[in-house]
Amino acid sequence: MNKKKLNRLKLILVEKDRTGVWLAEQLGVTAVTVSKWCSNITQPTLPTLDKIAELLECELRDLIVE
Repeated sequence: MNKKKLNRLKLILVEKDRTGVWLAEQLGVTAVTVSKWCSNITQPTLPTLDKIAELLECELRDLIVE
């Protein structure tokens, strides 16, 4: 069963030269949680996505697949 990709977090982390571990530390979540977001297994909440955009200095819309 194919899961629809809803976020571009993994790509943005690479573009910004950041790691999932760094993001997890900044957000106060586990690296496993960030890994699940990057793999599109689970999705962060909208407030969390907003915080991620702030931390990665990008637009919220850049994190979401159209």
